[in-house]
Amino acid sequence: MKKNLQEEEIERIYGKVSPFEFKDRLISLATGKEKKSTRALLDAGRGNPNWIATTPREAFFTFGTFAISESKRVWDENDLGGMPHKNGIYDRFKEFVKNNPNAPAIDLLDKIIDYGVLEKSFDKDAFVHELTDGIIGDNYPFPDRMLRHVEAIVQDYLFQEMDYGPDLRGKFNIFAVEGATSAMCYIFDSLKANELLVRGDKIAIMVPVFTPYLEIPILPRYGLEIVPIIATSDPKEGINQWQFTKEELDKLKDPLIKALFVVNPSNPPSVALNSEGRSYIADIIKNHNPNLMIISDDVYGTFVTGFKSLMAELPYNTIGVYSFSKYFGVTGWRLGTIALHEDNIFDKLLKEIPEKYKKDLKSRYGHLSTTPDNIKFIDRIVADSRQVALNHTAGLSTPQQVQMAFFCAFALLDKENNYKKLTMDICHRRQKLFYDSLGIKLIDDPLDAAYYSEFNLLAWARNNYGEDFAKYLEENYKPVQVLYRLAEESSIVLLSGSGFQGPEWSVRISLANLNDEAYMEIGSALRKICQDFIDAFEKSKSL
Repeated sequence: MKKNLQEEEIERIYGKVSPFEFKDRLISLATGKEKKSTRALLDAGRGNPNWIATTPREAFFTFGTFAISESKRVWDENDLGGMPHKNGIYDRFKEFVKNNPNAPAIDLLDKIIDYGVLEKSFDKDAFVHELTDGIIGDNYPFPDRMLRHVEAIVQDYLFQEMDYGPDLRGKFNIFAVEGATSAMCYIFDSLKANELLVRGDKIAIMVPVFTPYLEIPILPRYGLEIVPIIATSDPKEGINQWQFTKEELDKLKDPLIKALFVVNPSNPPSVALNSEGRSYIADIIKNHNPNLMIISDDVYGTFVTGFKSLMAELPYNTIGVYSFSKYFGVTGWRLGTIALHEDNIFDKLLKEIPEKYKKDLKSRYGHLSTTPDNIKFIDRIVADSRQVALNHTAGLSTPQQVQMAFFCAFALLDKENNYKKLTMDICHRRQKLFYDSLGIKLIDDPLDAAYYSEFNLLAWARNNYGEDFAKYLEENYKPVQVLYRLAEESSIVLLSGSGFQGPEWSVRISLANLNDEAYMEIGSALRKICQDFIDAFEKSKSL
């Protein structure tokens, strides 16, 4: 049958643009005037969750009411207020709580302040004033890296959820940033600016991985060589365990590999690195490549019970990146962190860079300190985020930092992990609905975050119908045809797994952003396409 212009266009650009750009073309196809389906669009291509954490948001807005009253207390003239005063502000907050027993999340708000005062031993007035002045947003962030009390609360959260290691408490510096995406941009720029990565250097990336992490290193600005560390296993029913063999990890023994970038749990497979993998990487660093710099994006860690970041085993070598966007449903807030241990490989390597670079770096950071050589890497990231010269205006906006602190305190105070269980149940329930509708028995994997699922159609074909059918599929069809048919016939948009450097015949399904019943529809539509392939194969054998 002759292809139409839309199909030809889809096939022409497949594999040549980012999967996220390709997704936009599929959405246009799925919602176009000529589409065959009259169903609503089901876009499972992006990972924005369809839930939000309500209570810590209510606490934020209620506290905003208190903060405005503090501003008006100082100066109240028509639409103008003053800057809140610190003296006695804790007692005034307690009075506010007493007088507003029915305000949204007032109990949580009171417990957050008590957590700081009673468990963290914060000065009462200093803590409440930092939050009040912060939520008003009437001052530049100070310290520019992160507000002091907020940093302590966020640190507790990262220790609890990312398991940075109980023996390391209090030894991390955190930079509050505009989500994990800005964190990665800042880190890449500072590694380049400080000559820790130079054009032509090798870096390893554990794949499949979030596509931009494959695209950033090869930009002309950086010019890095990528060594892929490829997840593998014996897939059953098209489901892969997505762990790394020792043979793949052995690539990291090469001392010419300067850095390792990893998303853990992975994206799109959404599976956490197992203990054997973490231990083997630690052994490689100890015995073969001690200067390896690791950047670990741990955004999906909260969806795995007992999750351990690489920071837990390799704090000296690792920068921890975390985003609040997925767990709390705050992609619009842009909240994230960069965490670096006080004793780290990055500071060590700065002292060892060739003399030919040190003069330029002294000039770059000379206006920040009379001893620029001693500026730590985490503080260089802060300065670089504002082109150094604007360092005095660096830092995440203070209202964002206050909301971040409220999210963290909310999780820390949730001793029964009720919110965590709820979000994990949502993802795993949708995952089961998807595979049930495909007619596939789901393999239980405690390391599976179930935030995404990557389904390998070719592996499914080989395991269920043999090598002949898999060969027929490869010879007669293209993976893009699956994505095209889903969009055109069912108004379903999925992403190609190959765009994340996963298997060519795999598709990524976000399990977070649609209602439960949508995943049954997606599974059923994908199953119908699979059945059409089977029918065509059987027909070809009879010819």
